[in-house]
Amino acid sequence: MSTGNDTRQDDQPVDEGYDLDRRLVARILFAVDRGEQQILGNLLEKLHAADIADLLEQINSHDRTRLIKLYGREFDGEILSELDDSIREEVIATLNPSVLADAVRELETDDVVDLVEDLEEPQQEAILDALEDSDRVAVEQSLSYPENSAGRLMQREVVMAPEHWNVGQAIDYMRESEDLPEQFYHMVLVDPRLRPIGNVTLGRIMGTKREVPLTDLLEETFQVIPADQDEEDVAYAFNQYHLISAPVVDGDGRLAGVITIDDAMVVLDEEHEEDILRLAGVGEESSLADRVIETTKRRFPWLAVNLVTAVLASLVIAQFEATIAQFVALAVLMPIVASMGGNAGTQSLTVAVRAMATRDLTGANVWRVIRREVLVGLVNGVIFAIVMGIVGVIWFGSPSLGAVIAAAMVINLVVAGLAGTVIPVLLEKVGVDPALASGAFVTTVTDVVGFFAFLGLAAWALL
Repeated sequence: MSTGNDTRQDDQPVDEGYDLDRRLVARILFAVDRGEQQILGNLLEKLHAADIADLLEQINSHDRTRLIKLYGREFDGEILSELDDSIREEVIATLNPSVLADAVRELETDDVVDLVEDLEEPQQEAILDALEDSDRVAVEQSLSYPENSAGRLMQREVVMAPEHWNVGQAIDYMRESEDLPEQFYHMVLVDPRLRPIGNVTLGRIMGTKREVPLTDLLEETFQVIPADQDEEDVAYAFNQYHLISAPVVDGDGRLAGVITIDDAMVVLDEEHEEDILRLAGVGEESSLADRVIETTKRRFPWLAVNLVTAVLASLVIAQFEATIAQFVALAVLMPIVASMGGNAGTQSLTVAVRAMATRDLTGANVWRVIRREVLVGLVNGVIFAIVMGIVGVIWFGSPSLGAVIAAAMVINLVVAGLAGTVIPVLLEKVGVDPALASGAFVTTVTDVVGFFAFLGLAAWALL
């Protein structure tokens, strides 16, 4: 009898967590080792394209190559769309040209654009050559728009109708059309100059009598996206106005394509991932599939920056060598002050950078947010000051030492709250990505202030 943690069938992934079943992965690799193409096809047939992409990302390069070649002509184009960029080129290079051609012909134009825009020119040409002439023209037109713009994100397949149509005409058109997109949510109404005037949902069309004009069914929320708009702004509009799809217009305001919610959410996810990676200083394109050299190159610059900031903090400590020599307890306690300040600064920084990305932190509320973070730092500083003051008295038997570390704790946590909010705001003002550069500055401030406050107060109070 099966349980909730078992697979429903031997060749199905587990439900819990949507992770691939390790037993299934083992069976797939066993089929690859034995060259059993039919068994491999049967095992992969029931998997979603995203699961197959995960499988290709998890196995090593040798097994990946053998699996792709054995899988043969069954390779689905959606798998290419789901693959991590770091191994997509390798997979494309492994595919037989005829298999690659069949795979990319199944994709919508926006997926093809996403597929080819980061590839080297020979692989771009291989994919473009596989497309039908009309699809190739559409993809090349999309590629002519700036990188990371709405024009790159949109799909050319649009379901549109003249503004004078009624429900019956719209239904008849969709039934008779042979080239509708596989998935769409709206019919876009356009004027005689092909300028979009509104969206009508498929649900309202199907639930309304035939003679009702489409203009009577227009959605209240309607946003038109310029083709040259940054994709980050597009994703923000979808999230802010709860859009399902939105028409994209060219420089003359004419309908050029449509962006759907799934593409906008991919952009949001990528932006969140980039911010997290930048905050950690590991590079916005880091991946588990990266080689050692690539990973080292991305991380080295920020480790070098951290080295410089650490030297600055050490220079502060060096100014108080005599004080530390007389009171060894200072060497024991001073990392606590700097560490607490660093953590508090990182907390404020993370909140501030995230709020800036979602545009919740603006010029209208920035001072209120700064005051809040400073007050939070003050309250936490007082609480931990009391704790560390008691520790200083009990551990080293010195009320003066306890008072020094308590005061330093308050000062550093207040400064941490201030720096964690002000630094990213200032960096954005001067055109520097706050997610990329704020961490090094905040850490430097909290280390320097923490050491200076603690050791300076100790030199004044204890000597």
